[in-house]
Amino acid sequence: MITIGQLARSVGVSVKTVRVYHDKGLLPEPDRDASGYRRYGADDAIDLIKIRTLAEAGVPLARIRDLRSADDASFQQALGQIDDELTDRIRDLRATRDRLRRLAAGRLAPLPEDVGGHLEQLARWGFTQAWVDLQRDLWILAFATHPDHAITLFRDQAEMLAAPALRQLFLAYDRARDLDAGDPRLDDLAHRIVEATLERYGPDGLPELDDGTSEIPALIQGTVNASSPAWRRLDTLIRARLGR
Repeated sequence: MITIGQLARSVGVSVKTVRVYHDKGLLPEPDRDASGYRRYGADDAIDLIKIRTLAEAGVPLARIRDLRSADDASFQQALGQIDDELTDRIRDLRATRDRLRRLAAGRLAPLPEDVGGHLEQLARWGFTQAWVDLQRDLWILAFATHPDHAITLFRDQAEMLAAPALRQLFLAYDRARDLDAGDPRLDDLAHRIVEATLERYGPDGLPELDDGTSEIPALIQGTVNASSPAWRRLDTLIRARLGR
């Protein structure tokens, strides 16, 4: 028979932890001996090891208490569920670790290969470096948060830029960045963009900035608007003419 201190040391916990387990009803308190000390046996050590193992796995103490009174079949089933939960946690932690490593390396998120090629093509088409950098940051954001939705958005944009007439509109949009917000050329550009948008999607098929599946389109447009007063003015004009 051993004391509470010896029990705690043998299992690798503190005396305070053992007492907490007593208070929570996880580990029964043994009777005191003639000297007034509680004495613990091998069964107590085995029980404490089980409790510590479950607690270290992140199982709440209340659940551990319930498991202590479960029959063997229920206990084994619960252990299987806990194992599955740990597997999920490990996967999530590994993903978080990978994101941290990418962040440390200056790479917030991996972009699909075709997106990287598309960004290189933008420069060859004559887009400014500021536009290319903004597009890269926006696609990193989109693919890091909503990869399934992002690929749909990317394919739509890539398809538009493949059309020379639409690409010229994008180039005009890019070059309008440094215009004064009251420049009349913005009104003409907004009119041309609205006409091209209606021709591409039709009045009933306009893409929504907030379609209920992702906040990414609205976030992207908000980021673009924040980059330039002229772009913010363009967005206002386009929305008004599309009735948005």
